[in-house]
Amino acid sequence: MRKTLLAAGLILSGLFFTSCLGNETVQSISETELFSLPYGSFEEQLSISDLNDVGNVRFGIAMQDGFFYIVNGESKKILELNSYGDLLTLFYNEDSQTARLLENSNKPDKSIHHEISYPFDYPGMVAVDSNKNVYTVCSIPWDRQEKSDDGTTLYSHTVLRFARDGSAVDYIGQQGPGGTPFPYIKNIYTTSKDELVVVASSSDGLLVYWFASDGFLKYMIPVTTRDAPSVKGKDETTDTFLTIQNVVPDPVSYRLYVQIDYYSTYIDEDSKVQSGINYIQTLLYPLNIESGTYEEPVSVPPYEESVVSDYSKLTYRIPYDFLGVTKNGWKFFIVKTEDGFNIEMIQSESQKILRRHFKANHSNIVFDTMCLSQDGILTALYLEKERARIVWYRTDNLIDAILKN
Repeated sequence: MRKTLLAAGLILSGLFFTSCLGNETVQSISETELFSLPYGSFEEQLSISDLNDVGNVRFGIAMQDGFFYIVNGESKKILELNSYGDLLTLFYNEDSQTARLLENSNKPDKSIHHEISYPFDYPGMVAVDSNKNVYTVCSIPWDRQEKSDDGTTLYSHTVLRFARDGSAVDYIGQQGPGGTPFPYIKNIYTTSKDELVVVASSSDGLLVYWFASDGFLKYMIPVTTRDAPSVKGKDETTDTFLTIQNVVPDPVSYRLYVQIDYYSTYIDEDSKVQSGINYIQTLLYPLNIESGTYEEPVSVPPYEESVVSDYSKLTYRIPYDFLGVTKNGWKFFIVKTEDGFNIEMIQSESQKILRRHFKANHSNIVFDTMCLSQDGILTALYLEKERARIVWYRTDNLIDAILKN
């Protein structure tokens, strides 16, 4: 999450959504705690060496049909659990501490324990398709990593794929099964057609690899700042620039949603010297990957926070992070606040926008990671000081109730 408050920006005239927000009261969404997990090295525990070293925390969570998949990078294992926290399946590397513990166990359960022979590390990204095939991002050993011809890109990631029953395990590279490694992977997704989508970093934006259900490459789409739409109606006297903040695939159609944040340089009036940047706006562009064209964008209103100091009030405008898209077209955006999180849900086709808040005690949460299901359920993994909690927020029920009314 981007935590830095950005300087008050130039307010451009937004698209039609801006007018929908004027009188909306931000209501709270209640949290439902499903289960918790203790810390430790045993199979039903989450292993972490130092909760104070958040930079090395490597966890990810996915939810599919009420089952939860947690990747624990430090212990090189992935757990499948039901909504009560019961362990259903455990995948683990053959060279991990988990393998050694199970080897010395008197009653290893072969029906749920599946050993993986690939000597990979898990950064903490996981996705699951409707057939319960599990995908996780892996960092490959140094001696197998490759560099681009110009030396600017390191190909160091791959995607491990395995069946829920452990009957099939392989890895996917740029071309498909057994392919060359990816550049640094930002995230992975599965679609309603059980197709894998990999979003990786490049020197000029992002690279999207869209695979067919058999694992072989179907599309490779570069999303670059060079080809991104420029801000309309900009002031010619002010330098503007953009960042491609995120790219998320549509779960139903062959379309990407590209979040672009626009900024301008800030000139100090007294010294006439550039002294910072102004946030202008965030636009979400649908990108048709079959035609390669950008469609009309949606304006994503920023989160606004006011600070009162010395009898003056300053309002900061902070762009949301793009979380995901549901099967019925709702786009979810999230930002961390002082007492929890704010989410913004946009349905461009029906011209609806919802803002909601859910509370979270950040002083007790050392690390958090979230996922959005295709049905619109928001699931969170909170690593707290004493235990790990798995909770969800039924935003799908909220949307259903609003649509019925």
